[in-house]
Amino acid sequence: MTRIVLTVTNDLTYDQRMQRICTSLVTAGYRVRLVGRNLSSSIPLIQKPYKQKRLGCWFTKGKGMYIEFNLRLFFYLLFTSADAICAIDLDTIMPVFFVSCIKGSRRVYDAHELFTEQKEIVTRPSIHKLWLSIEKFAVPKFKYGYTVNGFIANELKTRYGVAYKVIKNLPVLSKNEVAKSQPPFIIYQGAVNEGRSFETLIPAMKNVNARLMICGNGNFFDQAKALIKKYKVGDKVQMNGYVPPDELKKITPTATVAITLFENTGLNQYQSLANRFFDYVMAGVPQVCVGYPEYEAINDQYGIAYLIYNTNEDTISTALNNLLSDRVLYENLVNNCMKAREKLHWGNEESTLIEFYKKVIR
Repeated sequence: MTRIVLTVTNDLTYDQRMQRICTSLVTAGYRVRLVGRNLSSSIPLIQKPYKQKRLGCWFTKGKGMYIEFNLRLFFYLLFTSADAICAIDLDTIMPVFFVSCIKGSRRVYDAHELFTEQKEIVTRPSIHKLWLSIEKFAVPKFKYGYTVNGFIANELKTRYGVAYKVIKNLPVLSKNEVAKSQPPFIIYQGAVNEGRSFETLIPAMKNVNARLMICGNGNFFDQAKALIKKYKVGDKVQMNGYVPPDELKKITPTATVAITLFENTGLNQYQSLANRFFDYVMAGVPQVCVGYPEYEAINDQYGIAYLIYNTNEDTISTALNNLLSDRVLYENLVNNCMKAREKLHWGNEESTLIEFYKKVIR
């Protein structure tokens, strides 16, 4: 049986995207192993149809963590049997490259985002230079790859001449209809990272007639808590931290409104196509979303979001209040979400993923 190993730097428990990909590959007949990082906050892994491995690190953040994890990953992969090894984003690409060269395995690059264009990277010149040098060295050497939208695929082709597949990160189809919670609440799910507009979203909540639930963690988590304290909105903003996927799938459909915001800092934010955008649609929850190109194109087709064209505090609060108070607009968006989820689901991307791996390992 063909063996595929996929590598990430995050905690496997909360990575719904990799859970979908790995499950689909197992269903297609591959023997799959997902390798990630063991965090101090990690909870016991839930059994999956594929194998899971967490690598522990002494360093928990910064350069030390990346160097240590990459070294540990290199030696782990070196002594693990695999016909193909997939690097998810740049932060695992180097050990995958070197081990694939040593062992003759096929190598795959999964560009979940335009890594070198994230806000936390482009705003730090020395860090940006380092990651860009890794990208320039490694990506041209990965003949096989896929990414989440057309812009990233075109950008990588322009930069490095690689022709990568587009496999959108869509949720598994669910047709459940869940009653909305009372009183109404707004949900943000996903990474609490730089560039996600928390600096304006949190103070905007002073003027919004509902509470905000933030489900996730990340490199801006402590700063977000400080902003809640600074603007005295502790009674309106609830930070839940990491929420297991199965629990999150129960919470999200009960929300009244959802949030998808990115600052226009770096191409990764401006040309993003976030997982949560589709998760909200599947849950039947209208969202306030930035009107950047990828989101606008989908919204023009399906009409499932209230688009805003800047992330200023007043713009966010006005949009949220309009969506909460305008019942005709709100019900129209809910109905459109219900129709759109019949098309915007993983079943329509899974076959592309399987065909891709058939060509890689033939």
